Amino acid sequence: MSSDNVQACHVCDLLPNVHTCLPSQPGEAFCTGQYLYYHYGCDGLDDRGWGCGYRTVQTICSWVRQHRLSVSATSNSLKHSPVPSIAQIQQMLVEMGDKSQSFVNSRQWIGSFEACLILDHIYQIPCKILHIEKGSDIHQFLPELYQHFITVGSPVMMGGETDNSSKGIMGVRLTDPALLVVDPHYFGKRPTLEILQNTGYVRWMPVHELHADTFYNMCLPKEPFS
Repeated sequence: MSSDNVQACHVCDLLPNVHTCLPSQPGEAFCTGQYLYYHYGCDGLDDRGWGCGYRTVQTICSWVRQHRLSVSATSNSLKHSPVPSIAQIQQMLVEMGDKSQSFVNSRQWIGSFEACLILDHIYQIPCKILHIEKGSDIHQFLPELYQHFITVGSPVMMGGETDNSSKGIMGVRLTDPALLVVDPHYFGKRPTLEILQNTGYVRWMPVHELHADTFYNMCLPKEPFS
């Protein structure tokens, strides 16, 4: 399946920018523009237990699409390709040679590296993998994350070695250090901002909650403003 044949997921019930209305403190930077919150089961596929990486990728893809539509009048179909389904993401990874054919229609998860491949394949967006050898080292990477949100503004995908549940990172706080987590593991009827924020699916996560002795990878899409 080529990227210009990507079909959109059902997006009518997806919430935009679910981190809005959280309490704010000094020293924070956020993703700019609009994204849609993709989560377990949001398109009718029950992907609980394995689909979190795909949902985070879909959330980032929705940001790319909205960002490009807002800054460019071009009708280039590749530039504005809709958000791919999980099945389409799997097929793309097979076509790129990253996965074997058995990966299609499987319940195998994906991580930050595959996110980079998909974003480059669909939108020609270069990504940087930020490798954090130990969660306890996160403090030295916070200024780079802060600068990413200030200068690029795209959402970030994070996954870890033992903390391997994918998360979207929509912001960073330097004072009282924390990451703004948008967690795709919600499953159920259409949520509200209050439900997501009150149950911890969207929250400021203090960095001391990261697994101290195992690694994390972050995918930083380098989509320019124009």
